[in-house]
Amino acid sequence: MRFTPQFLEELKARLPVSDVVGRRVKLVRAGREFKGLSPFNKEKTPSFFVNDQKQAWFDFSSGKNGSIFDFVMESEGVTFPEAVERLAQMAGVPLPKVSHEDAAREAHRKSLHDVMELAAKFFEATLSARVGAKARGYLADRGLDAATQVKFRLGYASSERFALKEHLGSHGIPVEDMVEAGLLVSGDDIPVPFDRFRDRVMFPITDLRGRVIAFGGRALDKDAPAKYLNSPETPLFHKGHTLYNISAARQAAHEGAPVVVVEGYVDVIAMVTAGFPAAVAPLGTALTEDQLGLLWKMADEPVLCFDGDKAGVRAAYRAVDLAMPRLKPGKSLKFALLPEGQDPDDLLRSAGPDAIKDVIGAAKPLSAMLWARETEGHSFDTPERRAALEARINEVTNAIADESVRKYYRQDFGDRLRQFFAPAQAARGEFRGQRRPWGERGQGGFGGQSGQGGGRRGDWQPRGPAGPATGGRSAPYVVLSQQMAAGPLHRGHRTSIPRREALILQATLSHPWLLHDHLEELASLEFRHADAEKLKSALIDIAAHAAALDAAGLAAELAGRGLSDVAARVAAAITTSSVWGVGPEAAAEDVLTTWGQLVALHRQWHSLTKELKDAEQALGQDASEANYLRMRDVKARLSQMDGTEALIEGFGASSGRGARSL
Repeated sequence: MRFTPQFLEELKARLPVSDVVGRRVKLVRAGREFKGLSPFNKEKTPSFFVNDQKQAWFDFSSGKNGSIFDFVMESEGVTFPEAVERLAQMAGVPLPKVSHEDAAREAHRKSLHDVMELAAKFFEATLSARVGAKARGYLADRGLDAATQVKFRLGYASSERFALKEHLGSHGIPVEDMVEAGLLVSGDDIPVPFDRFRDRVMFPITDLRGRVIAFGGRALDKDAPAKYLNSPETPLFHKGHTLYNISAARQAAHEGAPVVVVEGYVDVIAMVTAGFPAAVAPLGTALTEDQLGLLWKMADEPVLCFDGDKAGVRAAYRAVDLAMPRLKPGKSLKFALLPEGQDPDDLLRSAGPDAIKDVIGAAKPLSAMLWARETEGHSFDTPERRAALEARINEVTNAIADESVRKYYRQDFGDRLRQFFAPAQAARGEFRGQRRPWGERGQGGFGGQSGQGGGRRGDWQPRGPAGPATGGRSAPYVVLSQQMAAGPLHRGHRTSIPRREALILQATLSHPWLLHDHLEELASLEFRHADAEKLKSALIDIAAHAAALDAAGLAAELAGRGLSDVAARVAAAITTSSVWGVGPEAAAEDVLTTWGQLVALHRQWHSLTKELKDAEQALGQDASEANYLRMRDVKARLSQMDGTEALIEGFGASSGRGARSL
């Protein structure tokens, strides 16, 4: 709704600024003005002033100022139209009348909101009824208790073809409105419209005001054509223009909570449960320009949280490309990558809220993600390749529309380039005390290397991330590989138990006879996660002092030692059922094959990880070509091992499954 200047001026005339502000701030008269403590910053000395004659307020602590409309928008976190509506209600002034067409259109939208609200209540009631037992079981398995279900208004659409249609019809809702709201499927080839959502757990999607505008449905039938199904585009819902949980997140962000973007409905709920109430998710699409605008209205630097696998990294890079042209002073993004193979829900259930907080706390700025994309995994061992990197950096930073932001990105990446290639210069002569200049800056460029000469075995460069330039001071170049940077050693011990450690422990929990036959082998393994090491020590102690136990007896023994939760976390860390040999139904032959492969891979991985750490430290202390080649060789062997590890999944001939071997 558009408001005329005359109407806005009337509101300002009727509502003194001191009255509007006084609802939230205790004001004391100070001459012709009023003063009080800032509502935007904690302070002991008043720095917030109101002047009714000027119809304005000013907050010296935050630099914010404006009219009554600005104050309501800032203090309540609402849009301008919402602020006008609230102030009009406060002043007792009716909103201006609109044209007949606009009034009819607004009335129709209101009726559609009523239809969606009726549908939401029907789905909620169905979830609570007997027919919703299967859906309640699914939600319980996902760790979503009754209170969470009520908080997010979760529901269930039964498998009946006309259940919702008949319910809405009993309330006098025309079929045409049901179709327009996206609740029914219709078409020229469909003689009778039927319910769009059937046998699905329902997630209501709301607008900024908390009104239901659409639904997302999660199929309970594993053979359903689509695991998740969203409402189609309607007069109320445009999936690229809003975010799941936007209403609650906006209020939480206004109260200071960090804005975190995850991938799905359950992920949002997991993040809220973990203490991030301003969590949101796109609605089945990659992040859009409109959604990015919504995020920046809530926070200056929202955090995008992606899975740590290749797909998650690609999604992060797409978000980088979306944001780059739209960056403004103070407006950017941060990126957090989860442990590979886990989403926020997995991580919360297996490692608890602190693991989520570790991941979000380690979020990297957009500039770091962009630098990693352009350098990680690439070779720059020739002048031409280094020149190509500089040209590419020029290209991506030129996309930034804001001149000020573009200038500082160019400065930052110029420093990174000089630092990144510094070891290459050293290989050509600096180790002999002949320091070469970086070169001259070209117009619109970052500067390139000049002069000839090369190392005995050719130019080289490290492939890890580079920090800011040291300003010419002599300092070691410290490299941190992606494997090490993403590992629990750098994220802290509160991440989930590593999958291979969990598989080894789960094998012993399912088949306690391994403790008798392979106790020394288990004792020799080094586990990097504190809980895994604690459980391993307990198993060794039980094997040394207790009689032979079956799986139930071993579980009881662990419970007596207060380790049931740790055993449960081990099971939760195994997010695939493909490693058949650790399960209770596996035949002994399959168990032994799996055990041997897991132990061998674990020892190999542990050895290579130590070797990589030593190689990276050596390169940091001596940026020589030999140390770089050593580090690259270890990383290559780690990558090869990652591919080999996948081969243990899916075999189990003795247990009636197809065999795969190394």
